[in-house]
Amino acid sequence: MTRVRNKKKDDGGFFGIGIYQAKHFENVGVLWRGAYQLGAAFIFTVGKRYRPPATDVAMAWIHIPLYNYGSFDECVAALPYSCRLVGVEMGGKPLPGVAHPDRAVYILGAEDGGLPSHVIERCHSLISIPSVRSASYNVAQAGTIVMYDRLVKTSPTVRSSPT
Repeated sequence: MTRVRNKKKDDGGFFGIGIYQAKHFENVGVLWRGAYQLGAAFIFTVGKRYRPPATDVAMAWIHIPLYNYGSFDECVAALPYSCRLVGVEMGGKPLPGVAHPDRAVYILGAEDGGLPSHVIERCHSLISIPSVRSASYNVAQAGTIVMYDRLVKTSPTVRSSPT
């Protein structure tokens, strides 16, 4: 007999987020801290090009794992079961109209090159972040904006920061 589980309103699934060919560890670090604050299950990099610093003041590594994949194929092979790969790149569906999948892995492009076509072709969907001026965001900022948008749209209760 198959059991059907009723989805609770607070069951938002899970998500991970990462950078393809990250050039600067500072961006990985900022994304890592944002991932902790905004509820990510993990972060990752594909094709490590950075050198980690000797210290991590926020100690995000205690809370959120960082996976490093040598290639995009390794990353795709490690995707969790029934998880959607969502590319974040100019030309995608504008973020305000995006309904986030319950189980998603978001992949952002490198600081100096974005997502290459072979990565975009394998994404289940592609989203973009509107802007008033330059269409290009810092990669860590872009990731944080996507995670915040997901939190606001999928979480019935969002904690307010103390004032």
